[in-house]
Amino acid sequence: MAIRCVYTDLDGTLLGKGASLFRTAEGDFTLLAARALEACHRAGVEVVIKSGRRRTQVMEDARLIGQSSYIFEVGAALVIDGEATFLTGELQPRDGESVHDQIAATGVPDLLLREYDGRLEYHAPFHLGREVSHVFRGLVDAREANELLATEGHSALRLVDNGEIGPSTHTFHLVPSSVSKARAVAAHMRARGYAREECIGVGDSREDLDVAEVVGRMFIVANAVAGDTSAYPNVERTEAAMSEGFYEAIIRSLAES
Repeated sequence: MAIRCVYTDLDGTLLGKGASLFRTAEGDFTLLAARALEACHRAGVEVVIKSGRRRTQVMEDARLIGQSSYIFEVGAALVIDGEATFLTGELQPRDGESVHDQIAATGVPDLLLREYDGRLEYHAPFHLGREVSHVFRGLVDAREANELLATEGHSALRLVDNGEIGPSTHTFHLVPSSVSKARAVAAHMRARGYAREECIGVGDSREDLDVAEVVGRMFIVANAVAGDTSAYPNVERTEAAMSEGFYEAIIRSLAES
């Protein structure tokens, strides 16, 4: 079946070293990611960015690659042709109060910083200007942290590991429990009328891996630290890393569809 949509992570996937579209994982100049985007355009395939970044950042990246849909803050919200939908359950922006503000009021961000003092900190300056997620950096076990939240009566929130950004350093997002990249991808697929078999995903994190539940084919780039993939028979690991791995996933998918 022909591919109609690609859902891709940005950092460590579509983008190479230094978050550049034109760099490999090692920092060498490359046009492969751009050529993969061109191949999608020629084939009439929509490309949707799914990222942990803020709305303004993802919007600009989507505009630069000529796409009108994007997913920001690890699936907290979806924009289709300029219209935003927050996928945050009962927590919704209201009366000038953002979902980010409502999460802060629970005291959970402070709880996590106390519990993991020296192992977790706000991901400055990228924690600023957020509409939903509280974003941290460090090295903790997200499952362990979520067990702590449940024990403390905060099961309505969860900590998401959004991948490695440096040696022994990952980014983490505190979001409503219902938020996920997979749920946002599924919402976009319904809105566009795409069948599962018509969609592929590309990513580098555990949160990206879960997108395999809703797409026909999922690629994890070579640099990914996504854990065990055996539970997902539709997951493949590329031979190349970052932008070159993205190119590999796209060209292989288009050739085999």
